[in-house]
Amino acid sequence: MSQVSDLIALLAFAAVAGLWFKSTRARERAVDEARRQCMQHDLQLLDETVGLRSLRLRQASGRRQLELGYGFEVSAHGDDRQEGRLWMRGGQLAGVSLPGGGEPLPHAVEPSMEAAEPLSLERHGNVIPLRPRRPPAGQ
Repeated sequence: MSQVSDLIALLAFAAVAGLWFKSTRARERAVDEARRQCMQHDLQLLDETVGLRSLRLRQASGRRQLELGYGFEVSAHGDDRQEGRLWMRGGQLAGVSLPGGGEPLPHAVEPSMEAAEPLSLERHGNVIPLRPRRPPAGQ
């Protein structure tokens, strides 16, 4: 009987190790995709990492697939932190949500000063500050 229980324990350990390896590879692909999306949208990926936020089953191509939701933080001009999200399905990008979406501000005011000079590209590189998000109606 001990041989059977040893075999079951070994199989359980192999399953856990395989699941850990597969989730690590999926997270690495998500970090690469987050980095690519940030470069494409002139954002800085903060902490160079993503964190798993959700698991869900989604209907895609006529069948259900597991979709992993990852959260990460980005910065538009170096002194802010905003949340971004991406969803991976089968190792491929299924969706992305990045902060912003508004038109760029012509200038911004430093938080500690009332009348500041407009932001210049020399100071902040090629990143243009974005308008803060408005809260959804009813909040």
